[in-house]
Amino acid sequence: MLLRWISAAGRRRALPARPLGRALSYDRVVDAAARDGELRVFVVAGEVSGDSLASRLMASLKAVSPVPVRFAGVGGELMCKEGLQSLFPMEEIAIMGLWELLPHMYSVKSKIENTVNAAMLFQPHAVVTVDSKGFSFRLLKQLKCRSNQKVQSRLHIHYVSPSFWAWKGGESRLSKLHDFVDHMLCILPFEEEICKLNGLPATYVGHPSLDDAIGLNMGPELSSDKSKHQKSCEAFRLEHGLSPDATIITIMPGSRMQEVVRMLPIFLHTVQNLRHTFNELSLVIPVAPHRDVRTYVEKAVQSGPFPVVLIPGGSLKERYGAFSASRAALCTSGTAVMELMLAKLPCVVAYQAHFITECLIHLRKKINFISLPNILLNSPVVPEVLFRACTAKNLAAKLSEVISNDDVRQMQVESAGQLFQVLHEPIKKRGTLFVEELGMSSNVLSPSMIAALTVLYTDKHQNTVYRN
Repeated sequence: MLLRWISAAGRRRALPARPLGRALSYDRVVDAAARDGELRVFVVAGEVSGDSLASRLMASLKAVSPVPVRFAGVGGELMCKEGLQSLFPMEEIAIMGLWELLPHMYSVKSKIENTVNAAMLFQPHAVVTVDSKGFSFRLLKQLKCRSNQKVQSRLHIHYVSPSFWAWKGGESRLSKLHDFVDHMLCILPFEEEICKLNGLPATYVGHPSLDDAIGLNMGPELSSDKSKHQKSCEAFRLEHGLSPDATIITIMPGSRMQEVVRMLPIFLHTVQNLRHTFNELSLVIPVAPHRDVRTYVEKAVQSGPFPVVLIPGGSLKERYGAFSASRAALCTSGTAVMELMLAKLPCVVAYQAHFITECLIHLRKKINFISLPNILLNSPVVPEVLFRACTAKNLAAKLSEVISNDDVRQMQVESAGQLFQVLHEPIKKRGTLFVEELGMSSNVLSPSMIAALTVLYTDKHQNTVYRN
């Protein structure tokens, strides 16, 4: 399915979804919120990237909702700034991997039960779960079981489609989600069609990295402004006391504690292997907004042989300042790879997992790449060093090539423009459709704004899409 989409990107008409299994009222969220005089949204995120995504959605909902908005649920620091009082620390459910989850099963089960109870008391018009499918889907299943079938149920929306398309037999599992998910918000353009073909209503709202790229004028037609890039680079070096001649490498070991513990030592060892190859090596590490992660990173870099600058990972200005000042990046597979690609910073992607998890991945996967830029462009644009091959020696060889080889660097930089077009063109059309059907005054819509409008006007918008 994925390869068929790649080969036909830009030429395929969306296919209509299978008829919905249960009746939906017209604009159920907006109508119900208007009757109650407020919009109640129960939102759940379980990791740093989800916290960022959900906080932007919350801000956009407040901006476009015709009535005041009230939030409840589970989230992180950014969501709390938008008005959420989290039921418990989000990091307690930020667990990745199959084998890695086992020791936490009882704790997670208890937190799901507490979250379900809180949601029932809150009586939301919409429940929005963001990524973290293990926790999110169990939550939505239990909420559906406890719904009063005699009255119109709340809208269940899941933000970030699971990558079932990457696994053998994975697409068939999408049809089962329709039992407890009313609508899927997709961040990759081909996912909408895959969901619909399997009977699950879905909308491509845009990848979250586009919010930054659009906000920072990083589109293909604007990103050639070298003077702006140079100014940002010089300002970052000056602010953090880095030499103009230093070779700066950004390393992004991940946002979850278990990722950082696994990947950061490998990354630091990798850079140590290059200390005699490049003069004045300096590191910049965006640190996830989690106290334990920051404490671990601070201790890990104390005795290093080169300068290390720690910046708040949640700061857009600091993060993209680091990208502009860096020569290359070393990154754990995830959303950060898309950020680096759209920022046109050449990088190397790395990933390790528990041996049992790795074996299961090898048995089940049906795609050739792990990083989203490579998947979307169907090309090994970004070097990937994975699993047993993910050693400091192998990473150092790839990173050295990315730093020194102009052809390798240029290929990544040129591919960034292609990636932007693949991600952005569909949401431009989606934005125009919203403008027409809602009578909005502007057609400049970010992914978070399109996601918010889809939550509010799911039924009306889907009817329009199907007619078109």
